[in-house]
Amino acid sequence: MSDFIAIDLGGTKLLGALVDEQGRVEHKIKRPVQGERGGEIADAIHELIQALLEKSDQAGGIGISVPGIAYRNGVVWAPNLAGWDDFPLKDHLQTLGIPAIPLEIESDRSCHLMGEVWKGAASGSEHAIFIAVGTGIGAGILADGHVLRGQNDISGAIGWMALNPEYAAGYKERGCFETHASGYGLAFQARQLGRPEWNTEDIFPALEKGDPAAQKLMNEAIRYWGMACANLVSIFNPGKIIFGGGVFGPAVRYIPIIYEEASRWAQPVSIRQVQFLPSQLGDEAGILGAAWFAYKKWKDGLEKK
Repeated sequence: MSDFIAIDLGGTKLLGALVDEQGRVEHKIKRPVQGERGGEIADAIHELIQALLEKSDQAGGIGISVPGIAYRNGVVWAPNLAGWDDFPLKDHLQTLGIPAIPLEIESDRSCHLMGEVWKGAASGSEHAIFIAVGTGIGAGILADGHVLRGQNDISGAIGWMALNPEYAAGYKERGCFETHASGYGLAFQARQLGRPEWNTEDIFPALEKGDPAAQKLMNEAIRYWGMACANLVSIFNPGKIIFGGGVFGPAVRYIPIIYEEASRWAQPVSIRQVQFLPSQLGDEAGILGAAWFAYKKWKDGLEKK
């Protein structure tokens, strides 16, 4: 039986594991990547691959989840990582030396989606959306059983969804939705309300204490999350929308309210047919999704022989 090396790269950490053909996760390894740049991060990925290869009896492939755009040629655009504007990750790893087995590099939003479809809250679905709300916002989209990538592999960049009729200059870099309702956006909006000392993690304890500024921030975020979900429901008619990422997390309690807000805006038949659910996999969603892409490429190769 083959297993698959799965790597999940985030803005501050690197997580790796072996995943077998049934989706069982073993030998998890985690390390920080704070302060490292460009090739240093890629070198750390290579070291993690090598460490996992030593624990594998028969590696069928390698899957890597990255926080940004993963182009088909193995180049990655990940602006939250220093030196990763169009970084040639696949070429870098091959130069360092990796086995001649399938290597798949995918966006974290697609990996989180397929992790949940394989072993999580969207198990068996052919029509599902994973909304990742962390420092930024992105969506993995499964439609008619296919992961949507778009002409240049940029599908799902919903942080740029236009939800406010008044344009602000910051929307060009971050996007409207992300500026108001991501982890970054919540902290940014807190500064606009005179709470410059708040980071995202400070807002939820303040909510528990009944702080009016925190409540105003959350009410606005819920409105944006609801409007965005309404647009996704109306366009894609999914069966499930899964919420994950660092903000969901503590914001998971607001999913029923987000559904109520979405119901005000969405196509009325479609919204009644969709479930809004929290991630079941947590930090293993990216690992399982990366492994799934590697497993699929390996299996497709067997079927062609």
